[in-house]
Formats: sequence, structure tokens, C-alpha cells
Amino acid sequence: MVSLIIVSGGDIASTNQAEELLKLCDWNTLEPVEGKPSYSFLHARIWWMDDGCLWEDDLDKRWELATGERPTEIIFPSRHSAASGNASLTLHPIGTMQVPDGEVPEYGGKAANCPPPNPRLAAWWREMNRVASNMEEFDLSLETTHHGPWIETPSLFIEIGSTAETWGHEDAAVVLAGIIYRGLGLDGTNGLGKWENDGRVVVTLGGGHYAPRANMLGLHEGIWIGHMLATYALPFERDESGNISGMWENSIRKAIAATKVAYPGGDIVCSMDKKAFKGWQRQAIRDLLEEIEVPLLKRAEII
Repeated sequence: MVSLIIVSGGDIASTNQAEELLKLCDWNTLEPVEGKPSYSFLHARIWWMDDGCLWEDDLDKRWELATGERPTEIIFPSRHSAASGNASLTLHPIGTMQVPDGEVPEYGGKAANCPPPNPRLAAWWREMNRVASNMEEFDLSLETTHHGPWIETPSLFIEIGSTAETWGHEDAAVVLAGIIYRGLGLDGTNGLGKWENDGRVVVTLGGGHYAPRANMLGLHEGIWIGHMLATYALPFERDESGNISGMWENSIRKAIAATKVAYPGGDIVCSMDKKAFKGWQRQAIRDLLEEIEVPLLKRAEII
């Protein structure tokens, strides 16, 4: 087991989290990897990149090639940007499955695809609510699946947002570093969100970027969160003859397939925000889920 933490050197929210994490453990300095600083403590590794990482594809394979260690998960401490400017602490998986093949995703990643989500998402979301609920100036939220980089290893971003006024917030960095520390079991515990090949895993469909459905479901013990697809990640088209097309089907297929990789043996189900779709869109989603044998459950059936 190797938990690889990728630090973005040009991002103060990322480097502050990493600096706080370095204070919490007796890290060993390793030989530079690709000329970049790296550190080790128990099963955790820190790899300090020069700048941002959204376009740093294949970090998992590159680490293994250089060190002989295959990462089992990747954690990205990061900043979060939003036009609202609201201070926030967020968690999310990555992927750009709604971008058509042949196009270049605007913020990194591989067109029409998504890496596996990190199974720790829901447990770390609950921990964030436990330890940060008193930080009244910050909104706490999961975010739906978005941006790069492309990797094949289960991953998550843990972020401070959403403007330069808060990216360098030291108390926020302390809180998120603590979540990483406890979440990975660097405190000598078993960590938070270790998948044991048994449990109900929810893939959410539709709604806004800040994942209100997943936010609610993920607070319940025993619920695991897979990919979360906002309405914008499920683009539909329908011609005059009623033929349905668009990247919505690819998004759902890839999100479910990647979630199954992250949660072997899991009971994978979907939860849909019905108000986010027109009637014909809802029916198309139901037909697809029936075809691939993934239950579509109501909230009361999940929790």
C-alpha cells in the first residue's frame, strides 16, 4: 500500500497543507523523483511538483517507474477557484468523461474518461464536517467530478477555496492536513475510508456542481460515494425524429465503470436528481441503468 500525496508547488493552498502535514510526522527525505523533492512516512509518500498538476498525466506510472512502488491511491491537496468568491473547503474526484474524444479538456484530464474515485471520499467528508463545522466563514462541500490530471489510480482532491484571500488561510491548511493525517492512518490508526470490499456505493446523477445530493447522502455512516455527475456532465441531444445522442451515456458508463474499479465487490447504485432532467432524459437514464444492471434508488431506499 502506497498513498501518494501530490503537492503543487505553485499553489499556496497545496503547499500550506503539505507544510502542515510535514510537521505532524517524522518524514524521511527520499532521493528526488524526476528531480523533485519527495518524502516518506509509513505507507505515505509526498511528491513536491514544481507547479500545478492538472496537466501532469500518469503521475502514478511515473512514480512507479522511478521508485518501483505502485501507488494504491493519490491525494491532491489543492486550491479551489470559484466565481462566487466564497470561502470553502471541498473534496472531489476527477474526470472529464463528458468531453468528446478528440477534444482537449480545458483543465486537464483525458477526454471521455475518468479515473477511479478514492473510496475515502465519504469518510473524509464526514470527518471534514466533524472538525471544520466551527469554521463559520467556510462553506463545506463535496464537488462533482471534474478536471484532470489523467491517472489510473483512485484519487481525490482536498481543497481550500475560493480566491487568493483564502487560499493561504493557515487554519484551513491545518484542518485539511489533519484530515489527511488521520484519514491515511498516519496517526497509527486504521485511517478513514478504507474499503473492505463490502458496502453500498452511490453514484449521483444530475444537480449542481456542489453536489447537494452527495453532500446529504455522504453524511450517513455506511454510505460510500463514487463519481458524482453534475447536470453539465450529462449533455443530451435529441433530433427531430426523437433520436437521443450526446455524451451523457458515455459519462454514466465511464463513471460507473471507474467506480466499480475503486470499489471491488461493492453494491453500486445510482441516485438521480429528477428535477435536473426533462422527462425523456430521465427515461433514457433509466433505460441505460436497466441495461447495465445498476439500480436507480430513491433517497429513502439508500439511507
